[in-house]
Amino acid sequence: MSILSIKNLSKNYGRIQAVNNLSLDIEQGNIYGILGPNGSGKTTTLGMVLGITKPTSGSYEWFDNKYGAYNRKQIGTLLETPNFYPYMNAIENLEIVAHIKQTKEKNFDKLLRLVNLDHRKDSSFRTYSLGMRQRLAIAAALVGDPEVLIFDEPTNGLDPQGIAEVRETIVKIAEQNKTIIMASHILDEVEKVCSHVAIIKNGTLLATGTVGAIISNDITIEIAADDLNKLKSLLERVTGINDIEEKQQKLFLSVNENLSTAELNQLAFQNGITLTHLLAKQKSLEAEFLEITR
Repeated sequence: MSILSIKNLSKNYGRIQAVNNLSLDIEQGNIYGILGPNGSGKTTTLGMVLGITKPTSGSYEWFDNKYGAYNRKQIGTLLETPNFYPYMNAIENLEIVAHIKQTKEKNFDKLLRLVNLDHRKDSSFRTYSLGMRQRLAIAAALVGDPEVLIFDEPTNGLDPQGIAEVRETIVKIAEQNKTIIMASHILDEVEKVCSHVAIIKNGTLLATGTVGAIISNDITIEIAADDLNKLKSLLERVTGINDIEEKQQKLFLSVNENLSTAELNQLAFQNGITLTHLLAKQKSLEAEFLEITR
């Protein structure tokens, strides 16, 4: 089932084009990362599909219009900084959220267990750390049991522990067959959490697909020997090595996934070359992102 279909969506602010002819299709069960540097149009895109900002042109449709005028009730959101009543505890704040959403949600203890806040449910919001506040905001987004969760930079400003806690919470939510759309500029988070990714720069879609498809199968191998020139001459004749770059007294090889470090080590030994360094690295989303956006 299509959860969100975006067709040629654009947004201009005067002469500034925040989003340029963007088209995306997000399917049920996806954990979809919208990835791009600050100012790339991620938040503007979310604002348009949530009806907060009016598009300059283009269109979008939620749930194949299954819920008609009530589509918005199936979407839980966390945008910008969480804002709750500081003197109220978690349960009291969630009760207010339920009232605003006009839902009969009463199972707040379950929501707080899901975001790992049940042990602090009676503490006032003002005593919460940034990570705890963000997790309470995620619980608030879940009030009413929406099908889709939208998170805009959910780990922004958090320390490493807070980032790990929010990431763990998002993964647990996804396991409940929720569709999650997450805008972020933190590549590591998208790579660890998301199943699909769209890379945006200056409002333009540069690449989209599964995370595995976006990251190429090429592997980088660092290799070195005392006689680097002899090693380089040998490797230039090897099938499966796509590129050789020399720097810092090492050779950096871009190889396809079928060429192993064991084969290279054996080849060097057979040709009288003793390796002093050999290390394989799978290409990361960060490396692919920098290549795509360069």
